[in-house]
Amino acid sequence: MRRFGVAILGCRDRGPVIAKAYQAHPRTEVVALCDLLPDRLNRAGEELDIPARFSDLDEMIVASEPDIVVVGTGTEFHYELSMRALDHGVSIDVEKPMCVDLEQADAMVAKAKEKGARIAVHHQSSVGSNMRAVIAALEEGRIGELRYVYAGSQGYYGGYGLLNVGGHLISDMLKVTGKARSVVASVLTDGRTVTPADVLPAPTGMGTIVGEDIVATLQFDDSLFATLLQHRLPSVKREGHMLEFCGTEGRLQWNGGAWWLPHADYAPGGERAEWQLLPPIYPPHYDPSMGPLASEDWYVEELVRALSNDHDHPCSGDEGRHELEIVLGIFESAAYGRRVELPQTRRDQPLLRWRRENGLKDPAPMPRPYYEWLEVEDRRLGRDTDSLRALGAYEGLL
Repeated sequence: MRRFGVAILGCRDRGPVIAKAYQAHPRTEVVALCDLLPDRLNRAGEELDIPARFSDLDEMIVASEPDIVVVGTGTEFHYELSMRALDHGVSIDVEKPMCVDLEQADAMVAKAKEKGARIAVHHQSSVGSNMRAVIAALEEGRIGELRYVYAGSQGYYGGYGLLNVGGHLISDMLKVTGKARSVVASVLTDGRTVTPADVLPAPTGMGTIVGEDIVATLQFDDSLFATLLQHRLPSVKREGHMLEFCGTEGRLQWNGGAWWLPHADYAPGGERAEWQLLPPIYPPHYDPSMGPLASEDWYVEELVRALSNDHDHPCSGDEGRHELEIVLGIFESAAYGRRVELPQTRRDQPLLRWRRENGLKDPAPMPRPYYEWLEVEDRRLGRDTDSLRALGAYEGLL
């Protein structure tokens, strides 16, 4: 059967991790690496045993002729680099979020269609082994009729968390709910309703954000609703990343693993059974001794199936664009104090529009690293940053 060549663009953090998943799959081969920094490029090349190394994307594509280019760079570079890869007619696997606004997302989806290429947005958890166990239990009717969905945050600054790990939660949710029809949000900074002055450039180049604490309500078809929380906590709590599906006869939860509660209302103790762990559903080729997470292996497996059968990956460019529609709809709802129908008619960045309508220029640059960004933001809000600086838990997380 056909094997697919994969070129990795960006060798800092995610690129090598994703490369290992492609190396582990029997039908994909990593054929080249690309990075602007020679030391980082060579370090990844030695670790992965990849001799073909480049500093220019177009040169890499011409020389190695990959079927897939993995865009594992910072978000602010996704659009330009993705469009260059798509111009070659090569399918892309782009880290989340796929870009920073809807105008860029529309252009990427249109370019892929024009060139006959596919876009996959790297939401590995939504096709991973534990999420598959949740979906299988839903399809088996273990919780009856789905009536409500809840998604909780990890504790990042709200607007940033929404674009970062919140994107995974949205992608996970969409696998069950289908597309959202509208969104309404309550968004606070320093305990008060946000103003145009609270619009900021996101850490790590993820675009433009607003809000320290966010609660959003999403509406889907058939009177299905979901609540999405992104609240800043004193330190980032990775166990706080959680998705729960509430049905008429039980509940299902994704929280590192897949869990089933065989009754609708949780009550500890007594005769009622409590949460039960569901076994993960692994891909056919999965070998735990190889190292990559099963979620990464499933993601690669789904891309192999998509390209082999000429269909979209479950985490397609269209879904990635809808994820951005939801995020920017939340920001738009915060800015204008109203429910936002999806998809939006206007495709420009709503927060920048809001600032300009109120006589403000685009926000000034801020530090890119998350911890340094938080210090600047806390000083803007008049807070003592000594305690924040003492929390070393922030450093090294990104």
